[in-house]
Amino acid sequence: MSIENVDLFDGLMPEEIQILRDTSVVREFAKNTVLIHEGDVADSLYVVESGRVKVYCSDKGGKDFVLNILEYGDYFGELALLDDDKRSASVRAMEASKVRIIYKEDFKAILDLHPNITRILNKNLTRRIRKLTNDVKSLALQDVYGRVVKVLTSLAQPAAEDGSMRIDEKLTQQEIADRVGSSREMVARILKDLTIGEYIDVDGRHIVIRRKLPESY
Repeated sequence: MSIENVDLFDGLMPEEIQILRDTSVVREFAKNTVLIHEGDVADSLYVVESGRVKVYCSDKGGKDFVLNILEYGDYFGELALLDDDKRSASVRAMEASKVRIIYKEDFKAILDLHPNITRILNKNLTRRIRKLTNDVKSLALQDVYGRVVKVLTSLAQPAAEDGSMRIDEKLTQQEIADRVGSSREMVARILKDLTIGEYIDVDGRHIVIRRKLPESY
């Protein structure tokens, strides 16, 4: 995985990408290892080169709410490069994973010498924040069914000429519930009804969307 493929750095010159690569380090983490803890001092950007990690927050009762699942080419902790705040979420390896890390102190030294990187990064971060704002707004306005549909359709890829879509990621009902902020029982009921209605097929932990899902439950 090359960091030039990370959209955060879209628009940088090859020599600028090389500078970032030269100042980064690569680390490997075993399954279930926590890479960062919510509340930690933020001091680095991570780019996922292999494996999968989950980004999550925990409530006072210890229940985890999954914010995102990241894999090859995704990144997290980018705001650590620009501010001195603490981590807003935890990240745990779902499987053996390798990440490339750029530390803030190294990054600040680069910005002092290469102002174009600052300009490009600010532009790309603004675009990313706008997308996150829209995602949060969408989740807040939709009911549980709508959020489940949003998760399923965002993960699905074309599977056949008949227009069906397949989710290659293995998802449990609890993992879907964590993503949408609902109970496993509610998600199970929604998936059962969609299966009975012949909208989806559940093959083990893989889901196939046979036709367009209803807009309302």
